[in-house]
Amino acid sequence: MGAAPEAVHADGFDVRVYALSPGNVDFLRGLGAWGEILPRATPVHAMRIFGDDGRATLEFSAYEAGVEALAWIVEDSALQRALWHGLTATAKRCDALEFHAQEARVTLDDGTSVGARLVVGADGAQSFVREKAGIAARQGDFEQAAVVANFRCEKPHGHTAFQWFQGGPVLALLPLPGDQVSMVWSLPAAEAARMSALAPTGLADEVSQASHRVLGALAPASAVRTFPLRRLSARRLVAARVALVGDAGHVVHPLAGQGLNLGLQDVRVLAQVLTTREPGRDAGDYRLLRRYERRRAEPILAMDAVISGLFALYGVRNRGIGRLRNAGLNLTDRVPVLKNILIRQAMS
Repeated sequence: MGAAPEAVHADGFDVRVYALSPGNVDFLRGLGAWGEILPRATPVHAMRIFGDDGRATLEFSAYEAGVEALAWIVEDSALQRALWHGLTATAKRCDALEFHAQEARVTLDDGTSVGARLVVGADGAQSFVREKAGIAARQGDFEQAAVVANFRCEKPHGHTAFQWFQGGPVLALLPLPGDQVSMVWSLPAAEAARMSALAPTGLADEVSQASHRVLGALAPASAVRTFPLRRLSARRLVAARVALVGDAGHVVHPLAGQGLNLGLQDVRVLAQVLTTREPGRDAGDYRLLRRYERRRAEPILAMDAVISGLFALYGVRNRGIGRLRNAGLNLTDRVPVLKNILIRQAMS
């Protein structure tokens, strides 16, 4: 377990943010955590996605979908802090994990030994729990890194999220409170290194040009950080007395902003399986946990397939394929039934 994050500085916003789906916002509201997050959260009222020819577009509107917001942009530290405030336990590191017929036993770094019917591995891509449970995982490298930073924008963002496919790289500008936006730019590793080494004003100029000045001139509002992008898929989500959630079970490309949403959906389904189990049923029983695994298998596989497919499709440098993919983007924008399907998936 990690330590609770420090308070956010009053003069800026985190460079690491998430686009939370309305379904997950409702989940956090039910936990009593949303009230603390809300003052620094930004609703997304519209999304505009651009193909790599500069003309193909796909637009979504909360008004047309009949919802308050398509998503909410929240800071990593604000989310973590709100969740930590709901816990009574002090953060401790797990030094050992053993599994027995009737329980799992965790030894903490202070020597304390804790027994439990079920251990939930919510400890990230390098999951200690997954390793100790003997669950294998397929891992790969997208050969990209995400460059993240915040900027002040000359023109109002209008609570709109923007995304540009660039023939492999993907640039996103997400609305923050006031006149700021959060940038996530997925780039080949060498190009990401070049971008992150630029002077703040130089990077702002690059982003302004790459975004076709849709928000006017940009000015730096934070330091720059870079995160390598990897893919991970655990071969199983459960074992006897173990369930994996979030990055411990699956890591996807951030181009659709669905990594955290998938993880929170895992938690929601696991909680439902546990709370609706038969009276006296062992929470760590493998057959019970399989219910969770089966319910999550299709949504995770579908999202991974869509994201990986988009990544591969827009990474192909072929003029004919380029025309087809941009025509597809325009077609989707003109067919309401397709847009409604995409909206429903993204809002769960």
